[in-house]
Order: sequence, then structure tokens, then C-alpha cells
Amino acid sequence: MTQRIYDSRAQAIVDFIPLEAGRVGLYVCGPTVQSAPHIGHLRSALVYDQMRRWFAATGHDVTLIRNVTDIDDKILDNARLAQAEQGSSEEWWALAYRVERVFSAAYDAIGVQAPTYEPRATANIREMVELIELLIERGHAYAAADGSASVYFDTASWPDYGALTRQQRDQMEDAADSEPVGKRDPRDFALWKAHHDGEPLTAAWPSPWGFGRPGWHIECSAMATRYLGEEFDIHGGGLDLRFPHHENELAQSQAAGHPFARHWIHNGLVNTGGQKMSKSLGNSLFAEDLLAQARPIVLRYFLGSAHYRSVLEFSETSLAEAETAFSRIEGFLERVAELPGFDTTTGDSDAGSAADRLPAAFVAAMLDDFAIPQALAAVHDAVRAGNSALAEGDAQLATHHGGEVSRMLDVLGLHPRDPHWAASNADTSNAESALGTLVDDLLAQRTRARADKDFATSDAIRDRLLSAGIALEDTPNGPRWSLT
Repeated sequence: MTQRIYDSRAQAIVDFIPLEAGRVGLYVCGPTVQSAPHIGHLRSALVYDQMRRWFAATGHDVTLIRNVTDIDDKILDNARLAQAEQGSSEEWWALAYRVERVFSAAYDAIGVQAPTYEPRATANIREMVELIELLIERGHAYAAADGSASVYFDTASWPDYGALTRQQRDQMEDAADSEPVGKRDPRDFALWKAHHDGEPLTAAWPSPWGFGRPGWHIECSAMATRYLGEEFDIHGGGLDLRFPHHENELAQSQAAGHPFARHWIHNGLVNTGGQKMSKSLGNSLFAEDLLAQARPIVLRYFLGSAHYRSVLEFSETSLAEAETAFSRIEGFLERVAELPGFDTTTGDSDAGSAADRLPAAFVAAMLDDFAIPQALAAVHDAVRAGNSALAEGDAQLATHHGGEVSRMLDVLGLHPRDPHWAASNADTSNAESALGTLVDDLLAQRTRARADKDFATSDAIRDRLLSAGIALEDTPNGPRWSLT
């Protein structure tokens, strides 16, 4: 079967055929490191991690480039405000690096694999200048008329401007990334921004037009081309980046003569309490707070549970519901792991690649534009079938379903026995061990009471555990307990 994806430019589900067989080149717009990461940042990074893992599971060599925007008006503004209002001595570049490390830690916490390469904008200034020079040479960019060092993209020179979002140029809003001074048209956007008095000299680089810094849009065009070539498979990012950022990327790259991205993918945003999350509304959910409320693996489960193109709804009960759902999966794996011959790491010992042995429903879901909700439904179906097999004493069938669940979780980055999650579980292991000792002692008393036909004592122990939030299950291999 062929991989199908929703191409934002075509606005349709299309067949995905890599530019080079067996290889996938994927560029993802990474964070502007101005302030701490929020749930939207985590969701976006996770979406492309899921895609990357699926491409890898189906035998592709994936090159994923995720940039870091470490020079930007907002970074300079935040550093300046902190210096003025809080007496901070932190320079803009130190702020950017500190925040970048916070992003990296948050991504790592929820199991987002490191990109193949993570270029910083400040390390690719030369490539940006060269791209701007090419645009001027081809008649699609011009130096500001006021004599400053600013350079703008001439939107009127490019007939296809608006192709990504299907807008007519005369209906577009003015470019908000720079003042209209020196522009031929207020919709022209900045490729190079002149250095102004009062700005730190460390935030300016020499260029043929004078000292300044790159505009936001030219950064991604230059970095994508440098690391993936003039044409590559997929460009991804949040839905809020379609315009103007991705529209401008597409225009300037193709105006420079580069085919650029063959497909565009955009992930949906996050709503909190039925409202779009935004700083102006004060309803931002920061990564640090979310990680304090839920286990990292559960947070990953929740963030990846909706279709990537849909809005992710967050409520006060979201993480608790995700914990309950994921605990069912974990509980089944713990039970099936006790069966003889079951490999607790990969599921079983059958030969062949994991992708070849995945359930057909899971494969069909992933091939259909990465339909994660349907893929997770396949996981839960296998868990239910496996639990039924355990209840019926069919160890062979239970092991089979355990292997299916393990392989699907591996693809989704959710296998609880993956070494990545060991560190996040370490803090709770001592508490669980102490609790286990106490519960096991009570279970031993209950077993003796049942053997002596002292059912009143047996029931009292069961009720005592249940009132403490501990449920019991009597199995052929003895009683099992779990937190309700």
C-alpha cells in the first residue's frame, strides 16, 4: 500500500512518493527561542516525531532537519525588557541559548528523538546573504529606497505569491515583520533588516547592503536548502505558520529557482477550555507545568492521541483520562510479561521486521495520513483481545497479542519498557517498591485466610485495599493488584 498524506498546498490527500526511493527528507520549523516552551510546541514536535518513526519503521532512511530561530525581534525585545525591568545582565544570545536548552529538555522528556541536525539561524548567515543576492540578481528583491541596509522581497514580481494559502496578493494584509519605510509595497516582506541605533552590535552582521540581521522567512529557506537540497520531500510546521511564514518561504525559494518542498504538512493547534491558546488570553500551558502533572510517557500519549491536523482539546481532566487509558495498556503488558517465553522488550522472538508484523488495522491507519486515533484503536483492540485470552488461560494467544501491542507501541514511541522512560520512572520506583512490599504482605494474609476458609478476613483485606485505591484480580497465577 502507498503512503497517503494531506498536502496543505494541494489541499487534498495525495500519494507520497519520496524524491529518492527509500529516503525521506523532512524540514520542520523549530522554535523561536524567546521564552519557555508550551503545549503547542510539544505537540508540534511530537507530530513530526511520530511521522519520522513511522517512515523509519517502514524501511526509510529519514533526514529530519529542525531549525532553531535564535535571532529574532522578540528575542531582542525580551532580553531588553528583562534588563530594563528586572535588572538582568543576560545578553540576547545567552537568553536564546538558555531557552533552547529548555526546549531540548522538554522534547527529550516526552521522547521526541533528536533531529538529524538542528541548525541555528545565527550559524547560517552566509547562506542567507547568498540567497538574498540571488533574489536581487533575478529581479525579485531590492534594497530599501531610504538608503538603509534593509532588503525586501518584491511580492509584485512573483505571480505565484499566495499559492500556498490560495490568496490573491491584492487581498493580503501588509507585512507585519518590518516598518513600511523604504518599501515599494507594504506587502513586501523583509529579507534583511538594517541595524538600528540602540540595538546590540552583537545582533548585526556585515552584508553587501550594510550591517543588519536576517528576516525570519529567509532563515528557513536558506537552512532547508543547505541541509536538504534545493528540492526535498516534506516541509512541516504548525498551522499558524502557513501565512505569512511558509507562504513567504515558498515564494522566495521558488523565485530563487529552487523547487523547494514537494509537500507541505501542517499540524493543528491546541485549545484550552474551548479557546485557542494564546499569550494574550493568558491561557498558555507550559511544558514544565504539564510535566509536573503527568508522567512524561502519559503526556506523550495524550499529545499524540488526536489526528495531527485536528485541534487538540485540553481540559482539566485530559491528563487523568490519558493516565487511565495508558494504564490499561501497561497493565496488560505487565500481565503478559509473566508468561513463559514472552520477550518483555520487543514482544516476542519472531523473525522479520516490526513493520512486517504489525496488525493490518494499525498499518492501514498510519498509511492513511498518519491516522493516530485509528492506530491507537488498534492498540486497544489488541489489549482487549489479549486480556480475554489471559482470562481464558490461552497463553499462546495472549503472547501473540502482547507482541502486537509491543510492536505498535515501539512505532509510536510509547513502549513503557523502552530504556528512554527508565529515567522518568526512577523517581517513583522506590515508592512503588515500598508500597509493593506492604501490599504483598496483605495479599499473603488474604491467601492464608482463603486457605483457612476465613472469608470474612479475606473480604476485609480486599475492601481495605480497595478503599486505599488498590484493586485486586485473582488469576491462575495468584492475586494481582493495581492502582485504580
